[in-house]
Amino acid sequence: MINRRHVRETVLKSLYAIKQSKDTVQYITDSIIKEELGTEKEARRFAEQLFFKTLENEPELDEVIIKHIKNWEIQRLALIDRLILKMSLCEFLYFDEIPTKVTINEAIEIAKKYSTAKSGRFVNGILDASLEDLSKSDRISKKGRGLIDHTVK
Repeated sequence: MINRRHVRETVLKSLYAIKQSKDTVQYITDSIIKEELGTEKEARRFAEQLFFKTLENEPELDEVIIKHIKNWEIQRLALIDRLILKMSLCEFLYFDEIPTKVTINEAIEIAKKYSTAKSGRFVNGILDASLEDLSKSDRISKKGRGLIDHTVK
């Protein structure tokens, strides 16, 4: 059983390293992801998928964030908060097997641990608004038991 929280924290550190250093993606992958997760194949695979998908889709993820930060510029957001939001949005859009509630809860806990006291609430608000918006435009596609919350009317 992989510890997904640890994997997400490792991906956050990797994304932060990419933004703050001049190191290559390969060097970051080797020195952080492989170093932290070692021989845990499933954990490393999830970490690398989340890391590369987040980087690959950054412009699209930024657009979603920008849409929900009223009267604020994305560059003014704390880098850690921005990276947590991007990772979470990436999970919403590209990881069909992860329930959105799990993604949001993980993001809040990671924000509380690595960012400011107010970051958990901020991240929660942006992710809730983004999820509602992405759901309305049919961009969220979750598969499997317990992954979709549909209320019966």
